[in-house]
Amino acid sequence: MKITGAEALVKCLENENVKVVFGYPGAAICPFYDALLDSGIMHILTRHEQGAAHAASGYSRATDKVGVCAATSGPGATNLITGIATAYMDSIPMIAITGQVETGLIGRDVFQEVDITGATTPFCKHNYLVKDANDIPRIMKEAFHIASTGRPGPVLIDIPIDMQIQKIGFIYPESVNIKGYKPTYRGHLLQIKKVAEAVKNAQRPLICAGGGIISANASAELIELIEKCGIPVVTTLMGIGSIPSEHPMNLGMLGSHGSYGANNALYNADMLLILGARVGDRAMGAAHDIAKRAVIAHIDIDPAEIGKNIGTSIPVVGDIKESLKKLGEISTHGDKSHWIFKLEENVLKNQKHTEIKMESTTVNPGYFLDRLSGIIDEDTIITTEVGQNQIWAASHLRIMNPRTFITSGGLGTMGYGLPSAVGVKIGRPQAKVLSISGDGSFQMSLQELGTIKQYKLGVKIVLFNNSTLGMVRELQKLKYCGRYSAVILEDNPDFIKLVEAYGFTGERISSNEEIDGALDRMMENDGPYLLECMVDPEEPTL
Repeated sequence: MKITGAEALVKCLENENVKVVFGYPGAAICPFYDALLDSGIMHILTRHEQGAAHAASGYSRATDKVGVCAATSGPGATNLITGIATAYMDSIPMIAITGQVETGLIGRDVFQEVDITGATTPFCKHNYLVKDANDIPRIMKEAFHIASTGRPGPVLIDIPIDMQIQKIGFIYPESVNIKGYKPTYRGHLLQIKKVAEAVKNAQRPLICAGGGIISANASAELIELIEKCGIPVVTTLMGIGSIPSEHPMNLGMLGSHGSYGANNALYNADMLLILGARVGDRAMGAAHDIAKRAVIAHIDIDPAEIGKNIGTSIPVVGDIKESLKKLGEISTHGDKSHWIFKLEENVLKNQKHTEIKMESTTVNPGYFLDRLSGIIDEDTIITTEVGQNQIWAASHLRIMNPRTFITSGGLGTMGYGLPSAVGVKIGRPQAKVLSISGDGSFQMSLQELGTIKQYKLGVKIVLFNNSTLGMVRELQKLKYCGRYSAVILEDNPDFIKLVEAYGFTGERISSNEEIDGALDRMMENDGPYLLECMVDPEEPTL
């Protein structure tokens, strides 16, 4: 029996065990939406296509599954672009399905036509324009394989409306064979032995754990290695959660907004083992100087990342989990206690104690997040926006498990936190989900409060309100002599009334002594909740 291309799309999703699609319909994708009605796949109607892409990303990161989003042609497709680029930069497996105008009309600038495959080529692992509906099963099988293997990432499938209507015989392929796409999973044993030897000979070894550890589910292997060899660890922003914050070997996040302990260790290390990190400029701005001082070993599944931003002495291309297993087997027990002691001594020497005034007129974000860490369980999932709120969260929250700290790293996308929390809560409904926001970034995606209401999602929102674009203001203060340009958010809305309009509970606090009571009330409430914290605009991240 023949079925339509749209019905074939849905059957492909079912064959890939997809349980949920995030999206926003339109005319060019209507056949697909009609076919969805006859499936068991849940559809989550976001309030903006960008929200659908971010929700699919959050869903993927929390569940270790491929996220799926859908939109119509033209502006629907282009509204997905920021979410696709965000997923690409952070190596998140995602399938984006877009409707397209009829095949015969492509290139004639008809209503709601856009070359979305051309537009997304620079930041997709791959993309497809379906020209024959009979290719749909093969294309979908390939797309899921590409998105989820090797270095994960987004794949876009653009489907003209006539291809969705065309009848085909449906057979879903059992396997995939793509010429030229053969990710290397097994790291070269000789190179791994060189890494083990370098660790053994080093006096001051250090591991930099990136998001690849979490993508590869390799946290257990990482912890086993560092405990066996006595190697301290620093993490990138995306690597937060790869090792518990309170592990004695965890020195914290490194980089321009990282901890003193992490950056001090990086500066003094004589051997650096980079695991699943791309050595971004915010993590290692002086990568060239680091390579002069230390032996650099880099393990990554993407060969393009090795040596791209830092000179590498020992490259290993392969899966992090498998490589760490082998490295742990051949590495010898090490005693680097002198190095650990020196690092601890330096941190203690340079520790600055900030006195927290309880009877204050604003909320101290660091103190607030420290108190929040004390009452949430280890499985609570935190999403963040981008800006000062993100850096405060990364610096002060205690994250104990992988996939519980979800933020936009490489692209730095404001408006990511709230829609990604939607995806997280759909994927992990039993987990408590908190979104950490600033007043600027919250207003980029606050329409997703409607999605939270429609699907009764108990997402908690912590809103740090300083009535400014805080990170840019801080930059202008430091580098532009305090000449503030377009960073003051005058006449912000009443955020409490705003969430009350959706039927949610909201509360505003403006002193540190109010924190504990407000946190208790928020966490005891089963529904959506917004806790607005009034913050001093002068409160820094650095």
